[in-house]
Amino acid sequence: MTHSTPEAGKGPAVTGPAVTGQEATVPVPTAAGGGPVSHAIFRLARLHRMLAGQLLRRIGLHPGQELVMMHLWELGPQRQTDLVRLLDSDAATMTRTVRRLEQAGFVRRSPSPTDKRATIIEPTVASQALRREVERIWSQLEDMSTADLSDAERAAALRTLERLEGNLVQAATDSAGAAETER
Repeated sequence: MTHSTPEAGKGPAVTGPAVTGQEATVPVPTAAGGGPVSHAIFRLARLHRMLAGQLLRRIGLHPGQELVMMHLWELGPQRQTDLVRLLDSDAATMTRTVRRLEQAGFVRRSPSPTDKRATIIEPTVASQALRREVERIWSQLEDMSTADLSDAERAAALRTLERLEGNLVQAATDSAGAAETER
């Protein structure tokens, strides 16, 4: 992705390839000029989620549902509250997600045998065919996202994204600590 930041009085920046593969100009608002990386992350995340949604719809899923399934396939049955924590979600969103996955026949809910307040979510046998499709879609999305990057560029991009994520996790932790101190 090419990128240039707007300079005072010189108009919006120009950013790189659109979904069509042709060069496109995306105006960067002057107000976002102080945060070109943040603006690029926003655009990238929005486009990535849109493409993931298009691919997932073909197998009857919405973005985010595949992540719940990935954790269940990997870890086995989980308390719903643990899924909320694992995916950094909220209880209401997870309840809706699990309900939709249950209606589709991909998960089963049952009361916890050790905690009457907890619900256990487990993948169904029917979800195993879905797993192969989700894995295929994630590979396809990875290929779309990293097309024309060398192995070294892919590794560097991953390291950079991990550092950015670490910075934001630290900022969120610091912010939560500051908010707790103010109380």
